[in-house]
Amino acid sequence: MANIKSAKKRILVNQAKALQNQMVKSQLKTVIKKFNAAVESGDKAAASDLYRLACKKTDQAVAHGILHKNNAAHKKSSFAKKFNAMA
Repeated sequence: MANIKSAKKRILVNQAKALQNQMVKSQLKTVIKKFNAAVESGDKAAASDLYRLACKKTDQAVAHGILHKNNAAHKKSSFAKKFNAMA
């Protein structure tokens, strides 16, 4: 355990940030699962809404520094392929 006050604070701040990052990642994974389920079921209307939401959540994760921008581009491209394949 840290003895210095600033080191103790860093530990607390890092724990709080880790929880925030975990929350964003969890939300992103949930939206992606819902999008994939909508695509599998063939529900075009739900897939359309979830496609927009998945892209938005992916961009938010990039803005928060949780995902790399190339990783997000890869995911969004995959979403677009799946969505366009429905038509």
